[in-house]
Amino acid sequence: MKGFIKSQPHWALALLAIVLVSLYWFLWAEDRYLSRATVVLESPQIAQPEVSFSSILTGATGDKDLLLLREHLLSVDMLKRVQEELDFRGHYSEHGDIFARLRDTEGPIEDLHQYYLRRVTVEMDEYAGVLKIAVQAYTPEFAHRMVQLLLEAGEAHMNDMGKRLAEEQVAFLEQQLRRLEGRLDEARAALLAFQNKEGLVSPTSTVESINQVVATLEGELARIQAQRKALSSYQSAQSADMRRVQSEIEALREQIEMQRDRLAQATGESLNRISSQYETLELKAQFAQETYSSALAALENTRLEAARKLKQVSVLQSPLFPEYATKPDRLYNATVFAIVVIFLAFILSMLVLIIRDHRD
Repeated sequence: MKGFIKSQPHWALALLAIVLVSLYWFLWAEDRYLSRATVVLESPQIAQPEVSFSSILTGATGDKDLLLLREHLLSVDMLKRVQEELDFRGHYSEHGDIFARLRDTEGPIEDLHQYYLRRVTVEMDEYAGVLKIAVQAYTPEFAHRMVQLLLEAGEAHMNDMGKRLAEEQVAFLEQQLRRLEGRLDEARAALLAFQNKEGLVSPTSTVESINQVVATLEGELARIQAQRKALSSYQSAQSADMRRVQSEIEALREQIEMQRDRLAQATGESLNRISSQYETLELKAQFAQETYSSALAALENTRLEAARKLKQVSVLQSPLFPEYATKPDRLYNATVFAIVVIFLAFILSMLVLIIRDHRD
């Protein structure tokens, strides 16, 4: 035995390391209980998402939400909440062997977070679109309660994100709506003041009405002129019928001239110019009305969208209350360590043989 140790000291050290590590895993390492849960994020989305080139490159929205949930569950903020509600430091510092327990109970949050990541795993199944949450603890009760806390905190966090985004959008639209409402009131007030100033409800309609009256009078004038021409063929200009027709023609011409003057001038200003100003004010008021209506519709749609953005953590597998310890993987850990040590010892043996061959 002594000769073997002297001739092959690296194999002796390898066997000693394998024995010691195996004794640790099988006799010393304390049992840990594993609680698991499988969840998926759901929201009341009715419309099917559109498939685009950008969505193919960046991934589906559901995958992004799952990744956000995973990052939150593994974050320092989540660790702080677990510490506050379950005393994470106390549990992992009171249990476990010297190599597995939390040794520094007053250590910085960075070190505690590293230990947290060793005991909590959150894996995303991209094919199924689910999150698999697993927690290792030294008692089944603590492992089960911690998984439940992760589920509750994750759902609340996702809902808070959706609510906050929706509230910001609603607040912005409400601010814009108040501004557009003021613009609409100003446009309506300017239009009403213009109507009162000019004494016209609608200059455009007035222009159209005057044009129609002028056209009617001109048609009547043409008919009377034709009648006068017919009478002149067999009556003298001094006859009663000719004087009556001539009087009607002169009256129609005066009326047409008066209507044309009314069209060209009203209260000392051009009715065409007044009509143009009125149309401008009316277009401004109409645009303000349409903009206000669009903003109002957008506000209502955003309020409805706020409810659709709520994320519900649907549990596919409820948090498991472990009945027996499944961690650590004693045989697996001991076997992997033995294989690695034997492999390293074999490499060292080959190096020793090569060196001896070169010496000889």
